Amino acid sequence: MSDEGKLFVGGLSFDTTEESLAEAFAKYGNIAKVDVIRDKETGRSRGFGFVKYDNAEDAKDALDGMNGKSVDGRTIRVDEAGKGGGRSGGGGYRDNRGQGGYGDRSGGSYRDSYDSYAAHE
Repeated sequence: MSDEGKLFVGGLSFDTTEESLAEAFAKYGNIAKVDVIRDKETGRSRGFGFVKYDNAEDAKDALDGMNGKSVDGRTIRVDEAGKGGGRSGGGGYRDNRGQGGYGDRSGGSYRDSYDSYAAHE
C-alpha cells in the first residue's frame, strides 16, 4: 500500500478516538482511513495515529493546517507517514548485532589505531 496521502499524527491525548481524530481532520478532504494506535494489552491509545486521505493534496493541506494545533486538549504534531521523527523504524540498534557499535572498524583497541596513525606522521 502506498503511503501517499498518509499522515502521521503524534502527541494525541489518550482520550482521542478514531472518531474525534477524523472529525478534526475532515475539513481538509475525504478521509480514507483513520487509525489510533493502541496498546495491545490495555487497549489504551499510545498517543499517536495515522490519517489517510484519498487525495495526496488534501493530506498536504491537512499537514499544513493541523500541525501544532490542539486536538482533545493536546498539541499535535503532523508529518508525512514514514518520513518524520528521526526514528529508525523501531529499534534500529538490533540491526547492528555482532558488529560492535562503531561501524566498520576492524577490531583492535583504541591504542592500536593510535599507534598506526602516529606511525604515518
